[in-house]
Amino acid sequence: MIRSFEQDIAAVGSIKFIPTILDIVCRTTGMRFAAVARVTEDRWIACSVRDDIAFGLKPGGELKVETTICHEIRQSGQAVIIDHVAKDPLYCRHHTPATYGLQSYISMPIKLADGRFFGTLCAIDPEPHRLNTPETISMFEMFADVIGYQLSAIDEVKSAEANLLGERRTAALREEFIAVLGHDLRNPLAAIDGGMRLLLKTPLNDQATKIVGMVQNSVKRMAELIGNVTDFARGRLGGGVTLNLAAEPMEPMLRQVVAELQTTAPERLIETSLALTQPVRCDRARLGQLVSNLLSNALTYGALDKPVRLEAATRDGQFELAVVNGGEPIPPAALKSIFEPFTRGSFRPNQQGLGLGLYIAHEIAKAHGGTLDVNSTPAETRFIFHMPLDMRK
Repeated sequence: MIRSFEQDIAAVGSIKFIPTILDIVCRTTGMRFAAVARVTEDRWIACSVRDDIAFGLKPGGELKVETTICHEIRQSGQAVIIDHVAKDPLYCRHHTPATYGLQSYISMPIKLADGRFFGTLCAIDPEPHRLNTPETISMFEMFADVIGYQLSAIDEVKSAEANLLGERRTAALREEFIAVLGHDLRNPLAAIDGGMRLLLKTPLNDQATKIVGMVQNSVKRMAELIGNVTDFARGRLGGGVTLNLAAEPMEPMLRQVVAELQTTAPERLIETSLALTQPVRCDRARLGQLVSNLLSNALTYGALDKPVRLEAATRDGQFELAVVNGGEPIPPAALKSIFEPFTRGSFRPNQQGLGLGLYIAHEIAKAHGGTLDVNSTPAETRFIFHMPLDMRK
C-alpha cells in the first residue's frame, strides 16, 4: 500500500506506544533526542519526536535527506552506530555530524512486513555515549521490528477497509444493473405485450393477426433474453442463481415448456418420453428455464428435418433429463467452452442470440446440486441433466 507523507505521519502518530519507545531509548542510552523518521530517496520527515536538546524538529518537520546518515541507511539497509564521532575513523570527517553538531548517533532501519524500507528509529546527542553494545543494538532492533510490524498491520486494515468499500460499491452497482434489466426493460416490454393483446380483441384481417402474433413471439423472445442477462449479472457479480424449493411434479411443467416452444416453431417436431413417478424437490420455474434453454438450443442448432426429443425420468433417487437433436456434431474445440457465457457455437457464427442460454442452464443445474453434460456425435447431440430427487439428501 502506498501512502502519502501525511498518511505516514498519521500512521506513526496512531501507534500509541511509540512515545514510550522513544522515552525508553533516551533513558536507556542517555541520548537526548530520538525520532521515528520516514526516509525516501529524496525526503527525510520526522513522524514522532522526543527532543530534550532543542533540536527544533516536530512531527512533520523535515531535514534535507542528503545531509543525513539515514539516507545511507536506506541504501544499505544496515544500522549505523557511533559512540564518539571524534574518535570514529569512518565518521569523524562525515558531513552529517559536522552539520548538526553530533557526537553520538544510532539509527536502525524500519522495514515493513513485505521487506520494504519505511524509515529509521534514530537517536542523537551532542555528547558521546556508549551505544555499540549487544544490549542496545538488540533493543533498537526489537523496537524497529515492532514499529514496522504495527505499520504493516495498519496497511492491512486500510486495505481491508478499501476492499470492503469496493465490495459495497460493486454490490450497489450489481443491484442497480439488475434493477435496470428487471424494471426499466421489462416494463416497456410488458406494455408492448399488453398492446398486442388489446389489438387481438379488435377486428383484424389475417395479415394483421399474423403480424400481432409475430410481435408477441418477439416479446417472448426478448423477455427470455432479459431473463438470461439478468441471471448472468447475478451469477457473475455475486448474487448467484436463487432458488425457491418445493416438491413438485415435473410432467405438467415439462409439457407446458414444450407447448410454448412448439408455438414459436410450429414447423418443428418435438417428441417427448416421460417416465416420472415421483415429485422432485426443486425450483420448478428455474428447471423450466433450464429445459426451455436446452430445447431452444436444440431447435436452433439441430437439423431441420429431424425431431428434437425431450426425455425425462425419475429413478434411483435421481431426476434425469435429456434433450436430443440430430444434425452436425459439435466440434471438440467448441465442446470445451460450450457452457461459457457468450458462446454461440463458433461453427455456426451467424446464429442469433447472446450465447447465454447454455451458461444459465449450467448455473441452474449447479444450483440444484446437479450436473449438466453434453455428448455430440454424428448420430446425435445429447444434453444430459442429473440431480437428486431431494436436494437435502
